Amino acid sequence: MSNTNKFIMGALMTISFIACVKDDDYSVPDTIIKEPNIPRSNITTFKAIVELYEQAVNGGNTTVLIRDEQDLYIEGYVISSDKGGNFFEKLIIQNKADNSDPDNDPRLGLRIEINASSLYNTFEIGRKVYVKLNGLTIGLSNGVIAIGKGDSNKVKQIQASEYRQIIIRGTEVATLTPKVANIEDLTGKDENTLIQLNNIQVNRFDLASTYAGESTDEFDGFRVLENCNSGVSILMQTSTYADFKSLPIPQGKGSIKGIFSRDYGDDFNVLIINSSSDINFDNQQRCDPLELNCGLAATYGTTNLFYENFESQTNNKPIIGKGWTNYIEAGTKSWEAYSSTATNASLGRSARLQSASSGDASNIAWLITPAINVTGKNGTTLRFKTSNSLADSSFLEVLYSLDWDGTQSTIKTATWGVLSAAYVVKDSDSFVPWFNSGNVDLTCATGTIHIAFKYTGSGQESFDGVYELDEISIDYMP
Repeated sequence: MSNTNKFIMGALMTISFIACVKDDDYSVPDTIIKEPNIPRSNITTFKAIVELYEQAVNGGNTTVLIRDEQDLYIEGYVISSDKGGNFFEKLIIQNKADNSDPDNDPRLGLRIEINASSLYNTFEIGRKVYVKLNGLTIGLSNGVIAIGKGDSNKVKQIQASEYRQIIIRGTEVATLTPKVANIEDLTGKDENTLIQLNNIQVNRFDLASTYAGESTDEFDGFRVLENCNSGVSILMQTSTYADFKSLPIPQGKGSIKGIFSRDYGDDFNVLIINSSSDINFDNQQRCDPLELNCGLAATYGTTNLFYENFESQTNNKPIIGKGWTNYIEAGTKSWEAYSSTATNASLGRSARLQSASSGDASNIAWLITPAINVTGKNGTTLRFKTSNSLADSSFLEVLYSLDWDGTQSTIKTATWGVLSAAYVVKDSDSFVPWFNSGNVDLTCATGTIHIAFKYTGSGQESFDGVYELDEISIDYMP
């Protein structure tokens, strides 16, 4: 590094006590491991490493190489294990074993890229380690901050012949205390750290699945985890090489702990568990919503009850008219008209909700159709199209109510269920195409129905996705 960067790095160093272990000590019992004897002034912090990387990015670089005249180390605790096969050739460490003093000493994590397997034999969960940074590169790997060998463009793996001289074991094996958090409160600073989610269950549509043993699972299996209080969801990622991939998904609800990360393509947030024992769903009283599921109809009717393509709306203005109720439950964002011919093009003009840069802790917005009387209407169906732009853990639900009176003041007290047969674009779907809902059969409903498109997100980067909606049609056979 330049003298200026070395000065910055030195200013960011913290004082810690550490030591050095010889490479051949890895083959002897833990009882004679010696605490390394590294000078206190040679220890820097995770925060300093992250800030050094951010400085490089702000300067137009994608990586930063640590070149220091004196030996430089960080210390942290191992939170990942490749014993179960769900992590491969990587080690995840965080700067402390608990979440104490989060305001003054935030908990941060880093990923170390290593061209070696069976790392758990040397670096078990909770093991304190010291990483010698000289000659290592800091950058992004699959969307999270990682360290390893590399160049000006990419972080590469530390080779098997050298990682034991770079990653040094300490004598401490700590009991890790995960950070207990809500999904919607997780941010980029929580990546590469151990998280616990409470009152969680696997979405009902994934209950018949294994972790990652289905024929449709390629490289990784993704299963939807949802919070029973808020309905907010996140994807659990399991490798198809995990030794528990063929186990059935747990059916109840409870707590889960795992490492907060990004998927391989850096498209969405994921939670990655070390083993199936990290899930404790011991409460069999699930929180599944009320459903209306008449299935999908083979065809749709020839007579239209309601149609909307938003062409008459004004760009970047709230959706109005035609009996729509555009209601903001939380935050400042509402459904607005939008038109684009870019990569993720609208269908002419579409309805869109985007909470990015809103600054809101929560964004919940409803777009509700006028009342539709489906009594005596044969073959009533609903169709619509949805698209997203990197949903980032925000989500869209299609709901119905048979008892809402049409006033905004009673939206939250009315009975709302899920139209579970309708396909809504998923967080893991490509952001370019538009997805058809299918011909959603409504014939098992009677009376007056309202259909709501409910968006949940926030202004946080990990929860600020974009959803678009268009070509809504309700039809029947006369």
